[in-house]
Amino acid sequence: MWDLDELKSHRDIVAAINWEMTPETAIETYLEWGTGWSRKDSYMSHTEQESYYFVIYDWEVPPQVTLVRRDVRDMEEKAKLLVPEDLIRSAVQEGGRKPGVGVYAINNPLKRWLKEALNC
Repeated sequence: MWDLDELKSHRDIVAAINWEMTPETAIETYLEWGTGWSRKDSYMSHTEQESYYFVIYDWEVPPQVTLVRRDVRDMEEKAKLLVPEDLIRSAVQEGGRKPGVGVYAINNPLKRWLKEALNC
């Protein structure tokens, strides 16, 4: 599992991060192919397609974000990055606490922090 410094050294992965992907959109895109017509341009175009995106697991201590790689076959966690706790709390609150779910998208302040930390 990579940390921030290790991830920064993988510039090809950093360049491939989909900053707009959310956990919900990833499920729709990669696991619910039949709903593609309702998403306009946000659908899988071929079976080898993959996405890299960040998620927050609200049960993790200390608070962090996880870089995920997803395709139609599986999901793999690539990196875990420690970020300021207030940014995590803000993103979870903005996403609306979902009892029993615990997986959240990053919000704009967190995206800005990550992009700066990753030299994007």
